[in-house]
Amino acid sequence: MPDQRVGIVGVPPLAVIQELNTRQCRIVDLDEPQVHSAIDLSAQYLPRVYCAILRTVILNAMHLSLDALYIDVGPGKCDCALHVATILENMLAIPVIRTHNQDDLAFGTPVCRTRMPLFDKFMAITRRVQSSAPAADLKPCTPTAGFWGVPPRDFSILTLFPDTTHIYGWTRCMENKTPADLRLEMHVNPEVPTVFFAQSFCAKTALAHHLARLHPRALFVDCDVTAGSSARAKIEAFLELSGVTPPES
Repeated sequence: MPDQRVGIVGVPPLAVIQELNTRQCRIVDLDEPQVHSAIDLSAQYLPRVYCAILRTVILNAMHLSLDALYIDVGPGKCDCALHVATILENMLAIPVIRTHNQDDLAFGTPVCRTRMPLFDKFMAITRRVQSSAPAADLKPCTPTAGFWGVPPRDFSILTLFPDTTHIYGWTRCMENKTPADLRLEMHVNPEVPTVFFAQSFCAKTALAHHLARLHPRALFVDCDVTAGSSARAKIEAFLELSGVTPPES
């Protein structure tokens, strides 16, 4: 039915997105902040010491009017999402459909590798989750910095990076529409100074820390709800000491 509002969590399988596009549903990404309410309101359903992305999912679900919700609980997301799906089923009077995205058809990663403000790259990649169409082909640039990880809850941290930053980690898997591709998620460039970002209390923190330990030019950073001054200062100092030209103001 057209005009239905359907929430998604994670990256549902391509077949699900194609169906929602065909039905002309309005897709709402519940991983992103959609409401102007304090995240602590989610504490009645989730502990405060929990992944800020999934706390945001709960907060959005508490306030938005949705007709259905698809939540990926397979290897392309996390076990925490599996438990959050159970909570959502108890909270909501709408269908909550669990998916297991193991798609292996590669769509490519042109946005991750092109010259563009990092903030805009992440916006483009997260928006592409809502479409089954391939992204436009873009000219790749030579990387001067790297950002490995998931899309942060606080996108302001992305403004610290130059336009020639390449994206690695799960965000690259998102653009490729293969969120369970661990080999692609682990791909890095050892020649490029790279910030390994993790959302606090996320299972991927272990992988971020591990890859940062092995990378010759790495900084490991984890943030919770917002990127504080300490995290921002670490990133700025790391990029400066690595000889990376800062973005233009």
